[in-house]
Amino acid sequence: MSRDGGSGAAGVDPEQLWLRPTEPRRGRRPSFSREEIIVAAVTLADAEGLEAVTMRRVAAQVGAGAMSLYSYAPDKETLLELMVDHVSGELTVTDPPSGDWRADLKTIAHLQRAHMLRHPWLPAALSTRRVQGPNTLAFLEHALAVLRPTGLDGAAKLEAFAQLTAFVAGHVAHEIAQAAASQSPNRAAAETRYLAAVAADGCHPELAEALSAPGRTLTPEATFTRFLNRLIDGLDTD
Repeated sequence: MSRDGGSGAAGVDPEQLWLRPTEPRRGRRPSFSREEIIVAAVTLADAEGLEAVTMRRVAAQVGAGAMSLYSYAPDKETLLELMVDHVSGELTVTDPPSGDWRADLKTIAHLQRAHMLRHPWLPAALSTRRVQGPNTLAFLEHALAVLRPTGLDGAAKLEAFAQLTAFVAGHVAHEIAQAAASQSPNRAAAETRYLAAVAADGCHPELAEALSAPGRTLTPEATFTRFLNRLIDGLDTD
């Protein structure tokens, strides 16, 4: 696979990525830093999506040749890890846990949702990540502290946080797709007519009953909050 395509089955070495010096060890000192590379890549992804992030495009953003980037990020998979951890630095929490773990966990989820909406490429990126960088670990540390009153063991706490993050990422991905679809009023109207016809055909009584129920507030925030409440309030703490 090409360097822009990823590093293959071996994945990213976390020791090499996070515990070794970030400056290249050979050759002339470059006129840019790893931080500048990451910022350029994040800016591209925010504006055009992950598919726009190639070594060539990022190099052009920092005014360098593509080959000069490889001592910082040998492939796109490594660059993606750096990007995710960089934006994770935005998830700073200064207040200690309140002791109400459900309320605190819901706050975390709302922070994650806002974060992913600012960076719409994140849900897809998180689905393939394997390495926890320093900013990501700092946020995880806070989440584990929030979960301390539950009495869950360490493995269960990690699973609960992973489940929450996966829920938020999946919901935001759906939310973004729905927002794009809603920009076509003709399609939305066609979908409404289609469901009404199916509900009226007599073959889908459960669907007909569900669609006839009183409507709910359908703003993205309200919908997310309802789903989140069901998830967290139903967590088993035994």
